[in-house]
Amino acid sequence: MNTPQQNSTFDKLFATAQQSLLVPYSIEASHIEQVFASMMAHKLDYADLYFQYSRAESWSLEEGIVKSGSFNIDQGVGVRAVSGEKTAFAYSDDISLNALDSAAQATRAIARQGGTQSVPMLHRGSRREIYLPDDPIASIKDAEKVALLERVEGYARALDPRVVQVMAGLAGEYEVVMVARSDGLMNADIRPLVRLSVTVIIESNGKREQGSAGGGGRFDYGYFDDAMLHKYAEQAVHQAVTNLDAAPAPAGNMTVVLGNGWPGILLHEAIGHGLEGDFNRKGSSAFSGRVGERVAAEGVTVVDDGTLARQRGSLQMDDEGNPSQCTTLIENGILRGYLQDTLNARLMGVPVTGNARRESFAHLPMPRMTNTYMLNGNKDPKEIIASVKHGLYAVNFGGGQVDITSGKFVFSTAEAYMIEDGKITHPVKGATLIGNGPDVLTRISMIGNDMALDPGVGTCGKEGQSVPVGVGQPTVRIDGLTVGGTA
Repeated sequence: MNTPQQNSTFDKLFATAQQSLLVPYSIEASHIEQVFASMMAHKLDYADLYFQYSRAESWSLEEGIVKSGSFNIDQGVGVRAVSGEKTAFAYSDDISLNALDSAAQATRAIARQGGTQSVPMLHRGSRREIYLPDDPIASIKDAEKVALLERVEGYARALDPRVVQVMAGLAGEYEVVMVARSDGLMNADIRPLVRLSVTVIIESNGKREQGSAGGGGRFDYGYFDDAMLHKYAEQAVHQAVTNLDAAPAPAGNMTVVLGNGWPGILLHEAIGHGLEGDFNRKGSSAFSGRVGERVAAEGVTVVDDGTLARQRGSLQMDDEGNPSQCTTLIENGILRGYLQDTLNARLMGVPVTGNARRESFAHLPMPRMTNTYMLNGNKDPKEIIASVKHGLYAVNFGGGQVDITSGKFVFSTAEAYMIEDGKITHPVKGATLIGNGPDVLTRISMIGNDMALDPGVGTCGKEGQSVPVGVGQPTVRIDGLTVGGTA
């Protein structure tokens, strides 16, 4: 139940969205209803309008000098009509009644024969307060943004005299969106997003290595205080120093322990995409038709949760105006369901899960992950390490790729160590994890009690669209994973 204060906050948010997206163009609710009436005059299952206004900036610093800075404003409206499995879509960066009418006319081409459908009066949806409607770009002055980057560079250089180069970046976005639907729902959101990153290069005896760190989420730049900047600098320098001393990684089939937090990116890529509704409706996922079956080892529970406060992947509503939620995908090893948007949920005869996402008004929504993570087990991470006779401990990951149909993946580690006789010994570099997502889930033999989310750096790509996401997991032991090495 929404409290009076929450309702008041939403009133202000909704009013701000109207002032940004509708009022300047003399668009009222009655005009939107007329557009829907025109579209639904022929047989359509569903239609929606997606209004968006966004401001985004980025700054980069290298060698104490601002190397680049960018600022852009984007706005427009996307118009979608759905009939059966067919979707028609048109968009315009001109928010006007003429643009809406033209886009609506373009989408009616897929309409089936049939009588006029009634269009209900528009009514406002609901909103929970997961993050505040802050404007990061206006939260501090431009000079202060540059000073942030200069401070994190200074902290990194002070940590180790071998640091020869520091690159730092800062990005912020303020996004206002409004969704109107043919079923009468009208909802809005204001989405802040920030990220800071730092990369250091260390040189010793002619040998160079690099390390990276950073974080962010749905808040303003005030999050990046001195303590946070120190933390990022320390993490980046530590990773670079570790790799400077690392030996070539061995290759072969071995036990792998994944650290908590960001290593959940393997979970995201290896199985997360395979649990999205569109792939499963089309039968192209390795998990298609397996709801109710055991797909993972006992104790493995995976959820997608868009309601986590201020997290990078969180949403107060998805891009169809539905409230985000926590969806259990795998429960104690059993597959419970998929991530759904309206189209795929309707065609599969299952509930919507609030996972419709789109990069912008110029893109179609599709089922996507928000914050995807594995829940805690009952093992102390030290106990997990102590259980391994010979194996690899992967703390951080770089790039990776996955085949959705087969579930096969390849991931490179950014920071890894050998485990020998139950103890973490020397660092190694060049390790690559190779496997099959559904198979790896069955090879998890121990799950830690230290679940953590990533620091807020994830961006997910699908069919040419990029959206911010979060990942996470506790420390886990995987038995019999193929490791590609350089030794």
